[in-house]
Amino acid sequence: MAISAHPSLLASLGVAALIVWRLYSRIRRMVGRQKLSNVRPWFTILLFTWLLGMLLFASLSHPDHLAAMTGGVALGIGLGVYGHRLTTFEQTPAGLFYTPSAHLGIALSLLFIGRIVYRLVQFYLSSSPLVWTPNDVSGSSLTLLIFGILAAYYVTYAIGLLRWRYGVRLNNTAA
Repeated sequence: MAISAHPSLLASLGVAALIVWRLYSRIRRMVGRQKLSNVRPWFTILLFTWLLGMLLFASLSHPDHLAAMTGGVALGIGLGVYGHRLTTFEQTPAGLFYTPSAHLGIALSLLFIGRIVYRLVQFYLSSSPLVWTPNDVSGSSLTLLIFGILAAYYVTYAIGLLRWRYGVRLNNTAA
């Protein structure tokens, strides 16, 4: 007797597997030694600055959302500066490498994962359908706070990486 799975179950499992894979690769990237890319810091700065701008604009009509985003950005900048100070930098013949703080990377990843899990549980345990109106585009204050922290951290950290690379290049040309 063959057991057949419902198509929506298979789709849900596929999406769950994709999410787990992306979270694993994100955590691995945030805690391990990495070669400094020429493109990734610029992409990070452009993408997250754009996203922050769009969400800040969407939050203008909600003072509590705007305050959460602003607070998150301030915390994220502070964490980015702190994380950059904890980073180990290496200049080798193979290129420029850096190792971010494992503790900070894990903490930020858990914050992100925790919020996703909370929202999924909230969604699945809801007895009524969740409907977002155009006025709710900026989301909840807690989600915006966490996104502000993560986005500002990534932008600040990427700027720090570019500054370090510029300093290394400047020292190499002076020598």
